[in-house]
Amino acid sequence: MTPHMLTRSLDRGAAIFLAIVAACGILIPLSNLLLPAGSFLQVPTYLVALWGKYVCYAILALSIDLIWGYCGILSLGHGAFFALGGYAMGMYLMRQIGTRGVYGNPILPDFMVFLNWQKLPWYWHGFDMFWFAALMVLFVPGLLAFCFGWLAFRSRVTGVYLSIITQAMTYALLLAFFRNDFGFGGNNGLTDFKDILGLNVQAEGTRAALFALSCLALIFSFLICRSVVSSKLGKVLIAIRDAESRSRFLGYRVESYKLFVFTLSACMAGVAGALYVPQVGIINPSEFAPGNSIEAVIWVAVGGRGTLVGAALGAIVVNYAKTFFTSGVLAPYWLFMLGALFILVTLLLPKGIVGTFNAWRGASRERRPAAASAAAEDGVTEPKMAE
Repeated sequence: MTPHMLTRSLDRGAAIFLAIVAACGILIPLSNLLLPAGSFLQVPTYLVALWGKYVCYAILALSIDLIWGYCGILSLGHGAFFALGGYAMGMYLMRQIGTRGVYGNPILPDFMVFLNWQKLPWYWHGFDMFWFAALMVLFVPGLLAFCFGWLAFRSRVTGVYLSIITQAMTYALLLAFFRNDFGFGGNNGLTDFKDILGLNVQAEGTRAALFALSCLALIFSFLICRSVVSSKLGKVLIAIRDAESRSRFLGYRVESYKLFVFTLSACMAGVAGALYVPQVGIINPSEFAPGNSIEAVIWVAVGGRGTLVGAALGAIVVNYAKTFFTSGVLAPYWLFMLGALFILVTLLLPKGIVGTFNAWRGASRERRPAAASAAAEDGVTEPKMAE
């Protein structure tokens, strides 16, 4: 992936989006750290953490849009890859607690001491090192996606059947992680984090740095997606989405293309989950809930499937609305409002907000030359300036 390839894949809208994300990643942390508390322009620490969570959701939405919007793979279980990345980072954060836990055990997390575990499970080894945890953030979701995709795509499972088995996958993981003997904290999950890379997780500087890092990850994820969809690979993915049988007849190995983009998407979701956990402060099995994956698909549909920018904006807008409406008298009705939003967007704006705007702008551009040519044929010309 060369710099020329990245810049060539950007249009005006994408450049504006990246500039806004970069500006937010710089200005919001500086406002939080440098301006005095109570200042009109000072961003409180709790808002930095909240907006950081929105940015992580935007990365998850990008990963879904890459496979659904451009390859036609509707995954209703992508929350599983998000949660696995979060658990990988949570295991590292738990190993950093050391003797500062409730039971003071330097090796075993508190929940293991409480359950009378005698030694650390083998799959927890290595998570005391950040580089190993960062590798697992990519490797574990990527390996699961590769194995799942290899079986599903080779069997030519498509459409609603693929969506159902992705949902079954995340539900199976939900049940597994709820078990206390599985070694991941059971129902309570992993929490009470202290440090990350030797820095206090609760400190203002650490939260500001995590927000900036999340914005950087969003920019990098967007550039990866744009370079993929604007390349020859992206053209093949679109062909598979629109006519899979014809693409296979032309000699393309459809299963290999699907497997590659599905695995890449899972790795992106894992990175989003890893950045999400230290900013939220907890990871538990509820992140595997199938409803979370369905909600993420709604973000993409609302923003605009197959636009990338729309997927990220849809995640931010819907989650902001969720935060706003679940804090008042409308809180019990949020799920009904979310369902109504999805139905209204599907009926009135089937291309999503950004997709509809792009279609309207393209139609207006086509009308201008047509109107000019029609005027020229009628002998109507624009008046010239007097000399």
